[in-house]
Amino acid sequence: MATMNRLSLIMLILTCTIGTVPAMAENAETWIKDGEAALAAAKRLQPELGRAKNVILFVGDGMGIATITASRIFEGQRKGLDGERNQLAFESLPYLALSKTYSANQQTSDSAPTMTAMVTGVKTNDGGLSVNQSVARSEPSNAVIQANKLTTILEKAELSGRSTGIVSTARITHATPAATYAHTSNRDWEADSNTPAGSDVKDIAAQLIDRFGDRQIGDGIEVVLGGGRVYLLPKTQTDPEYPSVKGKRNDGRDLTREFQTKFNAHYVWNKAQFDAFNPASGQRLLGLFEPSHMQYDHDRQADVAGEPSLAEMTDKAIDILKQNKNGYFLMVEAGRIDHASHANNAYRTLSETVALSNAVRLAMRKVDMKDTLIIVTADHSHTLTIGGYAKRGNPILGKVVFPGSSAPEQALDGRPYTTISFANGAGYSAGENVHTQTPRAGRIEDMSAVDTEDPDFHQEVMVPLASETHAGEDVAIFAGGPNAQLFHGIQEQSYIYYVMEDAMGLDAKRKH
Repeated sequence: MATMNRLSLIMLILTCTIGTVPAMAENAETWIKDGEAALAAAKRLQPELGRAKNVILFVGDGMGIATITASRIFEGQRKGLDGERNQLAFESLPYLALSKTYSANQQTSDSAPTMTAMVTGVKTNDGGLSVNQSVARSEPSNAVIQANKLTTILEKAELSGRSTGIVSTARITHATPAATYAHTSNRDWEADSNTPAGSDVKDIAAQLIDRFGDRQIGDGIEVVLGGGRVYLLPKTQTDPEYPSVKGKRNDGRDLTREFQTKFNAHYVWNKAQFDAFNPASGQRLLGLFEPSHMQYDHDRQADVAGEPSLAEMTDKAIDILKQNKNGYFLMVEAGRIDHASHANNAYRTLSETVALSNAVRLAMRKVDMKDTLIIVTADHSHTLTIGGYAKRGNPILGKVVFPGSSAPEQALDGRPYTTISFANGAGYSAGENVHTQTPRAGRIEDMSAVDTEDPDFHQEVMVPLASETHAGEDVAIFAGGPNAQLFHGIQEQSYIYYVMEDAMGLDAKRKH
């Protein structure tokens, strides 16, 4: 049986048994049938042993296991299904491992070294992008950077004749997407105005053009979609969507125009232009839909110029990249999962994770899993927790209600509490999209009359900080397609690179 058919069969079995049965209809026979169906599907599973023509790496930035669990329930409940038995799209991928996310110098890492590990196979220090750990943060010398840079999987894919693409809901110069193409000692050097005086290290936005413009690393990236327009525009230029916003570049370069000229690319900045672009045109595509990060998926419909969803960007990227008979490498980041968690806003954390699931579902249906390796993972976790003894079907964003009860359970202080909370951050607020007040930790508010399911509700925290931090536990790796069976057990995060490299047959050219 072909791999695609095997995967489709597994998904069909799981769909038939998960997320469609109300909790009230369950009995012992329900679990017996589920277990037998899952066992039968597992016994029919066979690894795809061929090479991967294509690799798609999905990164849920900050998508810890608790976030996946809560998002699974959240999606199911929004659809009117049994949330606990629901399944996100990537949870149907047949192979699973855990990734250890510590970096060379951090127990709990930031996105720069974690993404560097995934795309180069080498762990590095906080703040560094695709350079080894001998480089100090904010190292000003380009000679040092060049002597210690690490070849990325995107660069190797380019050298192999494949097409490449980057899709993100964050700025395309932000740490996760930037690690695929840039080499720098400080992830914050996104435009030349961000680099300090005395440093000759090229800024991240310029590297998107200049590192590929000399044709020494393939022929340039074919698809770049995300946010961060102003990092590519000169300070004299006004943003096309927001007249009060101007570019950030001191050097006068308009990198959007340079990308078009050097790489025969088309540039779009709104939904109508994006929709009108023909993937079969032979042109590359640069799409930058916000001055900074793209809108949260929940807020996207209110955007004046319109923005494509993560799934829509993934769809168009695949259509462009598949024109190359040699194959492609595509990195897709759901970058705003991370931002919502930093703000202690679980609603947007979960809805952004569902948006990632939608993008993965589209890709799984669109590609041939016999020649395409799909990996879904996270760079790190967050301090989001699921706690209390809420009854089955209780709203995941709601207050804890015990089985057999209809009233919220009260803590020892006589007040109700929510299922989801965060260990640290700015803490509780309601009716606000971002925190503006002094951090508020602890049980400072009686939640009895507060709608904790409101999209603008920010959960309570234990430790007051200006912004919630990452967490350090292992994250999941889901995979399907060629080499996916190599994901097993608990692995170093850098292991992901070697599976991709081997799948595409690039290991013979390894050079760090």
